[in-house]
Amino acid sequence: MDEKIKRDGSPSQEDIEFFQTNGYVVVRGLFSKEEIEFYKTHFEEIRQKETVRQFVDFGEPDFEKMDPLKVYPRIMQPHRRDEASLNWLTDERLNRAMTSFLGEEPFAVQTMFYFKPPGARGQALHQDQYYLRVQPGTCIAAWMAVDDCTADNGCLRVVPGSHDWPLLCLTEADTEASFTDVTVELPEGVSDMPVEMEAGDVLFFNGQIVHGSLPNSTTDQFRRSLIGHYIVGEAEKVYEWYHPVLRMDGTAVEMGTSEVGGTCGVWVDTEGNQALELQTEIVNEAIFGKK
Repeated sequence: MDEKIKRDGSPSQEDIEFFQTNGYVVVRGLFSKEEIEFYKTHFEEIRQKETVRQFVDFGEPDFEKMDPLKVYPRIMQPHRRDEASLNWLTDERLNRAMTSFLGEEPFAVQTMFYFKPPGARGQALHQDQYYLRVQPGTCIAAWMAVDDCTADNGCLRVVPGSHDWPLLCLTEADTEASFTDVTVELPEGVSDMPVEMEAGDVLFFNGQIVHGSLPNSTTDQFRRSLIGHYIVGEAEKVYEWYHPVLRMDGTAVEMGTSEVGGTCGVWVDTEGNQALELQTEIVNEAIFGKK
């Protein structure tokens, strides 16, 4: 199944049907090794610039002993201030694949970069649509592996077929294992499965699908990933965090605002207290002097 998707992002009919049946599909080798090396370097440069500005103790001897996600926080919405991130979000290969899966071109609303260094917590099972609240319809994610992703370093895990489920009620998550404090419970007899990927592969998945990850249990492997969130072309509303909404040519489109939603999971410390991260508003105010 995975190998039949062409390098340019054009899936076969079999792959489209797999996505429709299971709610996800992997595009192998969609981005080159050279591109992956660029993103590794590029986002490390962003981390160095933006993390130093937030954490005054960045250079202290004990800093590296802190929560790995404080040393390497996820970078939120870089496409709003970084041309390379915007170019990736609207890349024609991603657009071509998603248009094939959805039947029409999507709108782009979010970028995130995860470092997930050795020892970092994962993210408890959740549904992206809970946060984006697209109306009508749902969202879709393009999740690009920047490192090889394995069960050991905390690859993404999905529940096949859960894209047909409604939004599930939230329960308390184990913050020793998850950097978010809420999760969803699976029905009896249903389990998630790992999706192991190589750097340059892209996993596309429906916004209703239940997914998450376990901690990075290695001592020497990062599990970096670059993620784009998109919404279906017939959508009329999305939560305010995801505005401005962009067409895949980068131009803005008018979109209504959903009354409820969130920011794709709030990062908390191991005791459940909300933690700092590279939120767009914080970065804009600290670096550019504006919100």
